[in-house]
Amino acid sequence: MWSNYGWRVDLIWNLKGRFSSSLLNFVYLWRIICPEIYDNGFRENIMSQDRTAVDTITGYYYQFNFYTLKLLSLENLDDTVCIEAIEDVDIHIQGEITAVQCKYYAKTEYNHSVIAPAIRLMLSHFKENPWTRNTLTYKLYGYFKTGQEKLRDNSISIEFLKAKFLSYTKSGVKHKHHIELGLSDAELQQFVNHLYIDVNATEFGTQEKEIITTLKSMFHCNLFEAEYYYYNNTLRVIKQLATEQDIAKRSISKRNFLSAINQKQPLFESWYMEYRGIAEYCRAVKQEYFSQINISPYARFILIECDDQISKQQIKSLLLKISKNWSKLSKNEVKPFCPYVYLHGIPEPEVIEIKQALQNDGVYFVDGYDFKGAAFSPKSITRRPSAHNEIKLKFITDIHQISDILNSISTIRIIYQFYLEVPFYENDQYEMHTIKIQETQNIEKMV
Repeated sequence: MWSNYGWRVDLIWNLKGRFSSSLLNFVYLWRIICPEIYDNGFRENIMSQDRTAVDTITGYYYQFNFYTLKLLSLENLDDTVCIEAIEDVDIHIQGEITAVQCKYYAKTEYNHSVIAPAIRLMLSHFKENPWTRNTLTYKLYGYFKTGQEKLRDNSISIEFLKAKFLSYTKSGVKHKHHIELGLSDAELQQFVNHLYIDVNATEFGTQEKEIITTLKSMFHCNLFEAEYYYYNNTLRVIKQLATEQDIAKRSISKRNFLSAINQKQPLFESWYMEYRGIAEYCRAVKQEYFSQINISPYARFILIECDDQISKQQIKSLLLKISKNWSKLSKNEVKPFCPYVYLHGIPEPEVIEIKQALQNDGVYFVDGYDFKGAAFSPKSITRRPSAHNEIKLKFITDIHQISDILNSISTIRIIYQFYLEVPFYENDQYEMHTIKIQETQNIEKMV
């Protein structure tokens, strides 16, 4: 695969060095530089065709999750975490700093040589910043496939530090990093006293579940909201922090972080759906909102934003599915019902063509206009469907009619708004679910 994209892979890695090494920036670089791969499905192409890319991206994603967990686990709301400062994550608690190097080696056996370069970098920082020695703790947090027993505990002696982490050979030349830095044994002991190594880090999937469970508890929400609203909201917040050039602006307190992500209106990052997989996202939406077995006779308003890719035939097919799944018109139904639908972002002439196609197929609907030239009538569009009149859809022509209709009925009203980029309808009077979509056709897999 890389033979065709090699120069762009190199460019991505070079550019990445100018930004914080977050997964988000890495993904955006893919999107810009290799759009033909990205547009065909990030998960399906990049992630399936080259496992090294998967492992690299998972590593960045693991760092993001670690950063999020550290923020959520802070006891004091005013304590802060900084991304990409001294190390991957710097935790500031009451004047003391823990600089954490976070590694994810899902396919690698632990050996001292794997983490030795990171330890040497920490020691170099220790040497260059003597004023931080009493307030700064260095931590290496890593997940390995096997071999963790080689580092039995965190009791590292100076001799072990010298032999296993600071002595190495490069290009045939032997190096002793502590000697090259001119550090005494007393200084090395001081470094060891402020060094913590944990090679038994949490596995990627377990770590992710821990975040979602924590968010569920914090915001008193269900699992779907925790993942696709609050967890997803963290993406934009972290992205904004990670791309700040000023290190001071890459720091955030727990209080400000929770405030930034505490929105039921999601700050959706589209790549997250691609990383998860569109099919999985559609299944999650369906399970959350459209999986009832015994459908209650509520007034359901389904507002659909139409993109440029969906055809009139596909829209008709979608409307037919909505009508079939969310209508009950049998003679035995005590309170027969059918859904209201509104198509957003589609020219009126095309709406007329879709209505005509439905009528040609024998689908009876009402739109609030009883005759040519008539004014819109909420009473007309809200009349009860039945097996006799066979009303299968209630077609809302104008977005401004929605509020009039809502206020004209007394049954329970639920609004489902499918939007592409920004929600296009606001209403805080009735229950409303805003559902992010990548393309209009995905809705058929949800309803």
